[in-house]
This record gives sequence, structure tokens and C-alpha cells, in this order.
Amino acid sequence: MIDIPEELAAAQERYNGDKGREFIAGLPTLLEDFLERWDLGPDGSPMHGVAALVLPVVRRADGTRAALKLQLLDDESAGEPVALRLWDGDGAVRLLDHDPVTHTMLLERLDSTRMLSTLPGTRDAVLVIAGLLAHLTAGPAPAGMRRLGDIARAMLDRTPEALKRIPDPEVRRTVADCAAAVREVVDEPGDRLLHWDLHDENVLASERAPWLAIDPKPLAGDPGFELWPALDNRFDADEITWRFDAMTDVLGLDRARARAWTLGRLLQNSLWDIEDGRPIEPRQLEIAHRLRTHRSRQP
Repeated sequence: MIDIPEELAAAQERYNGDKGREFIAGLPTLLEDFLERWDLGPDGSPMHGVAALVLPVVRRADGTRAALKLQLLDDESAGEPVALRLWDGDGAVRLLDHDPVTHTMLLERLDSTRMLSTLPGTRDAVLVIAGLLAHLTAGPAPAGMRRLGDIARAMLDRTPEALKRIPDPEVRRTVADCAAAVREVVDEPGDRLLHWDLHDENVLASERAPWLAIDPKPLAGDPGFELWPALDNRFDADEITWRFDAMTDVLGLDRARARAWTLGRLLQNSLWDIEDGRPIEPRQLEIAHRLRTHRSRQP
């Protein structure tokens, strides 16, 4: 029997309420079921984030080292196995097996002790993320994937009410400007397969490639919507514009469109904060300020 981490249980209760508590209560049984069903043996201590439990395992039949991932199905995670199958290990962790009923996945084992966040040079890390994104966003998203256009229109619909709840006029103006930028591009949202959450703790080292992406929250859209996490990782205000220019250069993006979709990520984060009664983080506002005043040349 494997103990369920208390932090995971608390996060599930906070974000998913009764569904989260039900998921946590059923995890021990679900875990034992898949260890037996896929003939797996535990091979280390469980790991977790906010949403998932990941257990290092070994396939008893052939000794393959893998990772068993159990998580509650939601709109963000529903496309994960679809995206991983399409990428087929090119820039991302490889999917070995998947149960569509419980959303349980068996993944290749990466080196969880070597996240990209451990790389000393932040510029090197940004270039690694840009290189991975160049692979991951190279192809179109499949039919049925959630779409950036729908997400953006929903954000714009929620913006007027959210603005009323921002007391600081300067912050209110920043969020309004982000919404205005999104309005300029919302009718051309793109069709590439996006990871959406490629921050430097979602990139791990492996034996077959220097770095691979994990834990996608995929959608169809413009690759400019992918840049925000790398601007926010190990935040440094003076590095924001260098990171933005470097990533758009590697990805070959139109910088005006990329800037608009990156400001769309601030709008998305701001709406979540406002609706949950939290203040918008100063560093996020600083990223928006630096991008709005930055006038870089096209790559």
C-alpha cells in the first residue's frame, strides 16, 4: 500500500471539492488495480503535483522502467494522451499505455531529479524550451482538441465584469490593454498543437534525449500562446525582452502576434486571480509592461 501525499489531497479538495475528495479516496484501489492489470512493480517513492500522482514502476515482463500517472480527468488534461501519441516521443515523454475510462497513463521513465529548473543558465533554459516548442508546435492539432479561439472569446466575455473588480486604475488599464491585444488576434487563433504549460519544471532529462516535455495541457492555437511560462520561470525583469525575442526567433513567430497572445496569457491568469479573489502578482504585471513597451525587430 502506498501512502497518498497529503499535499495532493489538500490540492484536490481545494480545486475540485467533492470530486477531488472522491478521487483521492479511490486512489489506493485504482493504483493497485493498474499495478495488477499492467503487471507493474513499484520502483520508488510516489511523486505528485497539484493534480496527479506519479509512481515509478517496472514492467515485470521485460524490466522496462516506466511511470504510472493517475489524475482526475478535466478539460485541460483530456487531450494529454492524444497529444503524446501524436508527438510520439519527439520532444515529449513517450506514452506507453493509456486507459480511457480512468485516464490512467503509463509513461516512459525520465529523470525526475534533473528538471530544467536545475540548469544554471536561465538563458540556456529558455533556449531549450524554445527548441522543444519548435518540435511540439510543428503540426496541426487533431479534431476535437480544445481550441484557443473558444478560450479567448470566453476570456473577452468575462473581462468587463472582471475589470469592475480591480480597484487600482493602473492595474485595471493593464488588464484592459491585454484584452484589447487579444481582440486584435482572436479571429485568427491558429491551429497548431500546443503544450500550454511548458515551464522549466515540466521539462526533464532522459537517457534518449537531453530534455523532454511532460504534463501537457494541450489545445489548438497560435504558438505565441506558449511563451508565457518561460518569461515567468526564475523571473528576472531585465531578461523578459531577451527571452521573448529569443523564443520568437527560434520559433519563427511574427512578434506582434506573439506579443498579443502572450498578453492573452496575462489576461487568462488575471481573470483566474480576480474571480478567486486574489491580487494579480506584480511580476506578471511587469512582464506585460515590458512587452507592451518593447519594440523589437522581426526575426
